[in-house]
Amino acid sequence: MDGKCCTCRAPVNIAVIKYWGKRDEKLILPVNSSLSATLGMDELHAKTSVAASSQFKDDRIWLNGKEESVSNPRIQNVLKEIRRRYAQKGDGDSAVMKVHICSENNFPTAAGLASSAAGYACMVYTLARLYGVDGELSEVARQGSGSACRSVYGGFVLWEKGQRSDGTDSLAKQIAPADHWPALRILILVVSDQKKQVGSTEGMQTTVATSELMQRRIEVVPQHTEQMIKAIKDRDFETFARITMQESNQFHAVCLDTYPPVFYLTDTSRLIIQMVHAYNTMCEKTRVAYTFDAGPNACLYLMEEDVARVVGLVNHFFPPGSDTSENFVRGRPVTLLEQPSQEELAHFQIPRSESAIKYMIHTKVGSGPEELNEEESLLTSSGLPKNLL
Repeated sequence: MDGKCCTCRAPVNIAVIKYWGKRDEKLILPVNSSLSATLGMDELHAKTSVAASSQFKDDRIWLNGKEESVSNPRIQNVLKEIRRRYAQKGDGDSAVMKVHICSENNFPTAAGLASSAAGYACMVYTLARLYGVDGELSEVARQGSGSACRSVYGGFVLWEKGQRSDGTDSLAKQIAPADHWPALRILILVVSDQKKQVGSTEGMQTTVATSELMQRRIEVVPQHTEQMIKAIKDRDFETFARITMQESNQFHAVCLDTYPPVFYLTDTSRLIIQMVHAYNTMCEKTRVAYTFDAGPNACLYLMEEDVARVVGLVNHFFPPGSDTSENFVRGRPVTLLEQPSQEELAHFQIPRSESAIKYMIHTKVGSGPEELNEEESLLTSSGLPKNLL
């Protein structure tokens, strides 16, 4: 194994049943189950290279071109568990070799776009491939970042909260594959690509400690989850959309009920919510759903036939500035329609906000992590990053 290197990429997932709050901080065990859609990796992914060598003096890690401390307890938990599993195989002493880890995201980090989920899932998957470790990886990924366990699989993924105190039954499982709902599309509206003021871990801790609404949320999530699983399996978009939006609203209401309150939505976020509801009213049917994680950026779920029309509305109400207009819509191609008619615009009582949205990413439900060719490595032959800030 000396001198071996492995490179993989792993996807982002966006929850439609939200994970917010832990019953065990150390093991990262959630207070409720959650459910997500894995997004297409061509548009959003983390990419990680790991090299192991007897020549390395220490474990080291670089994230997006900058070296970080490998002593982070979550990173240590992941390394220890992979090495423990490898040692159980009895294949030699390679488990004691030091590793160099280099990871990059092709999307904003710590801005509420599930960067830690993709990052830790990718780290775990790459380490497992490097060491030849088999078995359930969602349990390992969960110890790095809770929602990372859902990025171990493609398609639609349920993270069951589990009942055991040791967390061995708090695992993710796929409930439908990536190709289950081929017409479903996702639009990410990036309102801010800056690091959020209150991190998810801190926000969760404060919510669990202070929010009176949190207990009510814990009571209703099982019903939402059961309804959501059925809606996904039946490809019932109206039910899927309704629960997705209710879940998002309830999550942010709990954040507001936190003391002191945690604010993730911005004025632009709220205008996007208004736009979605106005569009659905105009269509006399629910055609678009919004959800917001711990940040201001919107994730819109919609059918392929509505993409061009919705992109046109976003272009109208949140027009790009002159410096971003050429790269405003990214990801999968979108055939733009003419500007919305005055008759259509009459349904929308919202102001135009130039440059309020930085750009859009058009994607769909995608597959789970995958190993890449050697040429894709982020590390040189000596085990150092090719790209450093």
